[in-house]
Amino acid sequence: MSLFTPKKPPLIGVDISSTAVKLLQLSRSGGRYRVEHYAVEPLPPNAVVEKNIVEVEAVGDAVRRALARSGTKTRFAAAAVAGSAVITKVIPMASDLSEEDLEGQVQVEANQYIPYPIEEVSLDFEKIGPVRDNPEMSNILLAASRTENVDMRVAALDLGGLTAKVIDVEAFAMENAFTLIADQLSVARDALVAVVDVGATMTTLAVMKNQRTIYSREQVFGGKQLTDEIMRRYGLSYEEAGRAKRQGGLPDTYEQEALEPFKESMVQQISRLLQFFFAGSEYSKIDQVVLAGGSGGIAGVSEMVEDQLGVPCMVANPLAQMSIASRSQAQQLAADAPSLMIAAGLAMRSFD
Repeated sequence: MSLFTPKKPPLIGVDISSTAVKLLQLSRSGGRYRVEHYAVEPLPPNAVVEKNIVEVEAVGDAVRRALARSGTKTRFAAAAVAGSAVITKVIPMASDLSEEDLEGQVQVEANQYIPYPIEEVSLDFEKIGPVRDNPEMSNILLAASRTENVDMRVAALDLGGLTAKVIDVEAFAMENAFTLIADQLSVARDALVAVVDVGATMTTLAVMKNQRTIYSREQVFGGKQLTDEIMRRYGLSYEEAGRAKRQGGLPDTYEQEALEPFKESMVQQISRLLQFFFAGSEYSKIDQVVLAGGSGGIAGVSEMVEDQLGVPCMVANPLAQMSIASRSQAQQLAADAPSLMIAAGLAMRSFD
């Protein structure tokens, strides 16, 4: 055994959403994490549309600015493709296959499940355990995305000065980050927990049981609707509206005219997503809702969800148990925490 096992270089989690690039780098000592570096850098409108990168240079520039602001020296990154761009499937296969045979078999199976020509697809797979009641078979999780979705992210990171070491799937990053908030829940481990990530243009529901995703669905709704309303009502530019939404400075009538109606719509969207889940599963209720994403932390929304859906609701804070390196701004971090679930899940890939 070598005394000096080379330490794996740390990874920065980079979440590229529709409105911002979020960077987060963690360190770990014992079982505790610490936030070492972090930055959120806004993106110009339409550089990323519904989680697909449209203007790779604009995203690369934002990555570079975020990197500079975060102060990190690390140049390796983990990023993720959105759920809508990924096909995942669990397929049973013989447990005794060698790695090489398994790879060949996965390629053959993948052809059946993937609606694109196989040469346009990036594939990965991992063993997730034996098939229940059949130890001779293993469940293999297959994940496939069109190569261009992966390439665009790799290219944007590259332009920003980072090398992509891991391209994950947002849903798996969310599952990873869920372990950070599991202790904050008010329900048992095997309860059904609905994590609702309200981003800028997309809202994603992931229903978790035993810290595993059993259902997910996306729909087009998000904080950009509130930004658009602020622009329209108060004659502001996109940048000014975004800033005012975060920092304040809007007329006294803002809450009543724009914010309350937006919160009402958000609760309706959450309720609708849950109805889809109930309609397509054997479940008719969930035990807890967790709000994440940029709009998930808006004051008062979790109370509205509790009132209208009748289940406990909390705002996700994946950083709650972490210490913070002095150079990170604790107050700003607390405000951004609900929107850092995916970045946190990606940053945790450093410790695989």
